[in-house]
Amino acid sequence: MCALAWAVAVVLAFAAPPGSAQAPNLPNLGDESAAVLSPQMERKIGEGFYRELRRDPSFLDDFEVSGYVQDLGQRLISAGPEPGIGVDFFVLKDAQINAFAMLGGYIGVNSGLIIASESESEAASVLGHEIGHLTQKHIARSVAAGQRSSMASMVGSVLCLLAARSNPQVASGCLAGAQAASVQSQLAYSRDFEREADRVGFDILSRGGFDVAAMPVFFERLQRSTRIVETNAPSYVRSHPLTTERIADVRNRVQGAVYRQRVDPLTFQLVRAKLRATMDDGIDGARDAVRYFSTQIEQKSHGDASAAFLGLAYAHLQSKNIAGAQAAFARIANPGSHAMFDTLAARIRRAAGDGEGALALLRAAARRHAASRAIQFELIETAQSVGKHQEALTLLRDQAQLYRADPKVFELQAKSFAAEGKRMAQHQALGEHFALLGALQPAIEQFQMARCTGEGDFYQLSIIDARIRVLWQSLLNERSDQPGAPRQGPSGGGERGRPPVEQGMPTRC
Repeated sequence: MCALAWAVAVVLAFAAPPGSAQAPNLPNLGDESAAVLSPQMERKIGEGFYRELRRDPSFLDDFEVSGYVQDLGQRLISAGPEPGIGVDFFVLKDAQINAFAMLGGYIGVNSGLIIASESESEAASVLGHEIGHLTQKHIARSVAAGQRSSMASMVGSVLCLLAARSNPQVASGCLAGAQAASVQSQLAYSRDFEREADRVGFDILSRGGFDVAAMPVFFERLQRSTRIVETNAPSYVRSHPLTTERIADVRNRVQGAVYRQRVDPLTFQLVRAKLRATMDDGIDGARDAVRYFSTQIEQKSHGDASAAFLGLAYAHLQSKNIAGAQAAFARIANPGSHAMFDTLAARIRRAAGDGEGALALLRAAARRHAASRAIQFELIETAQSVGKHQEALTLLRDQAQLYRADPKVFELQAKSFAAEGKRMAQHQALGEHFALLGALQPAIEQFQMARCTGEGDFYQLSIIDARIRVLWQSLLNERSDQPGAPRQGPSGGGERGRPPVEQGMPTRC
């Protein structure tokens, strides 16, 4: 990931070299940051990081969890200083307590953060803080502040630090290639940014109807854990240094705020329980989760009994104890009250070998919860598991129209097309899947394989040829942006001196 960060730094160095002329009379850092790092370039960098993360095994493709986090994030955005700002929230399966904002409007949330949050307001306080980083353009302003030393070095440092938020182990090697002075400048500058993000996040919580007292409570709990285990502090603390002054500032704001008693929604409790049960998918982790939820139920210490039984059922499923999962599910008081109970019931039936029963259950659930993507995808995967690929393809066609940017849709399409013997459509779907992940070379290869199947009419083959051409141009652009790549002049023949798109492009069969 840091190689990507350094490549981006070089791109920015070309775009705005150190010492280049600046617009006169810039009133503040925010304006200067826009001159140094345009919104288009921010989005390009953010998309690059996001594609890298999507290919990582820790990226959580769970529509129930990601859908909840996206919904919570959008509720906070609507209460923020820029209600119309576009932000994509995603979840990583990582036990470390962490969240991080990226350039271009992306916010990542570790599953460990949700598990550690004892209320939805605590989780919201961290997301609100990260939204503050985005709306105040802290990363871009950091780049602008470091322009006096070296643009490439500064951007490399900032983006390496950003990458380290999701994977702290890469920090040392990543930062080794950046100038020490620039790194120190970024860290020093971030203290002011942390306080500013706290204030923005606090205002978001207040306007959004959350419990603002949850913010200092959560920060204090993290700070205590840092003191107890100094060498293994939560990664959120390492990337967002907590100070007594910061916590005191938030505490003072709480004193002047109106107290709101808030009951957590059931979805928060269910998502938290599911993550706790499935965090460690090994047999020891499953047994530990069974003990945890059994104790919670026995002591009646879980926030919601139905959430505890859901967690226990998932823990039993993890350990292949189908009877235990069935027994736990049977103790849920009102299993028809939430879509997450339907998906759990279907998974238990599938695990018990009753695929047709799971399919019937999910068809009914899809009618009750028409807007639930989790139900739709559970229905699709269940239909595939019992060989009903035409039904799956019909459902996937609708999903592809609604969510063109979701690589999971095309991955599932490819599976059903392969089962139906439709090789051209299979390779086309895989091509779109890889393209959305930013894997351009494999995407091109898949479209070339689609063309060489001997299937399809002139119109279909023309569409494939057009996709190959577009992807090949994108690959040429990507390669020319790599450090050390030759930059051709206007005579090179491509857009802005890019190489001609036909050069080296895969030939027809």
